Amino acid sequence: MTRLREILRDRKGNGFPLDIAITLALVIIFCGISEYIRLLIIAQGVRDAVQTAVISTVNDNYDDVYHGVREGYSGGYQPMAGDFEESLDYGDIYGRLEEVLGLSYQGGTRVKFTEDGKTEFRVWGLDVDIENAPLAGGDRAGNRFVANCEIELEVPVSFGGRLLPAMRITVATSAGYTPRF
Repeated sequence: MTRLREILRDRKGNGFPLDIAITLALVIIFCGISEYIRLLIIAQGVRDAVQTAVISTVNDNYDDVYHGVREGYSGGYQPMAGDFEESLDYGDIYGRLEEVLGLSYQGGTRVKFTEDGKTEFRVWGLDVDIENAPLAGGDRAGNRFVANCEIELEVPVSFGGRLLPAMRITVATSAGYTPRF
């Protein structure tokens, strides 16, 4: 440590290569942090878009959930011949994602391209599971209409002008309907 201080205080020019090394190290660290933040922003944007699409799907089920609320429940049921029949609407989550994120369909996946035509990210493997509250389920917090969604996200990673292995994660989100009254 004292040797480092001596080099930095020395006025002979011996510290010049060390200054360059420190500057290059800081630039490399900054580039790594910038790429990490870019990945976080893309993942957060996709998660928010999927959340919006799932909430829209839950809202699409509101007309069927209403009948259950009137009876004091929050399930998706329709009155049918003196009884209630389960009625669920899975909606068009991919369609909403294409609209919100500006995706295009290519080779079995939805892809977002940058302005210069490179792949920014791709999504596939949408899995939607709608859990209907049981009829006559009472007011328990666990018995509510819930839509769970998972989708695979892949974002190309580059560092120093080289393409590294892509970041692949499963984006999971959930939305539910709880009656207000």
